[in-house]
Amino acid sequence: MDLRKLKTLIDLVSDSNVTELEITEAEGKVRIVKGPLAAGAPVLTQQLMATASAPAAAPVLAPTAAEIADAAAVTAAAVAAEVAAAGHTVKSPMVGTFYRSSSPGAAPFVQVGDSVKEGDTLCIIEAMKILNEIESDKTGTVKQVLCENGQAVEYGQALYIIE
Repeated sequence: MDLRKLKTLIDLVSDSNVTELEITEAEGKVRIVKGPLAAGAPVLTQQLMATASAPAAAPVLAPTAAEIADAAAVTAAAVAAEVAAAGHTVKSPMVGTFYRSSSPGAAPFVQVGDSVKEGDTLCIIEAMKILNEIESDKTGTVKQVLCENGQAVEYGQALYIIE
């Protein structure tokens, strides 16, 4: 990936609400993460043979495969133990912003203790200015709401526990 293309990607992330961007091409993989740094600049993690630098970003070494595997194993074990003890988990089918109600002043679709049927709307996830209703895939009682209203959610992130 050439330096101009890399700089353009960094500028796009800096100027938008996107906090993370990952692109894989034949030459390698580039991951740009905008996070809470002291300088407030996005972090560039680059797994290419050549190193590139841009004024708004500093190259950072990516974690090793062993570190990633260890962290994933610990996280997966903790989540599996929690889910096994808690009940059925409704997961996010996409990346976006989690909303418990249809509008800011409206009541939430469901609250803890509510009975839900398969197909009932649980929440909305906004992705790319499109509001996507997330429906229950199981009949039961809402035991726990795992996300806050307006929170960014990732693909596969647990949203609700239903028993």
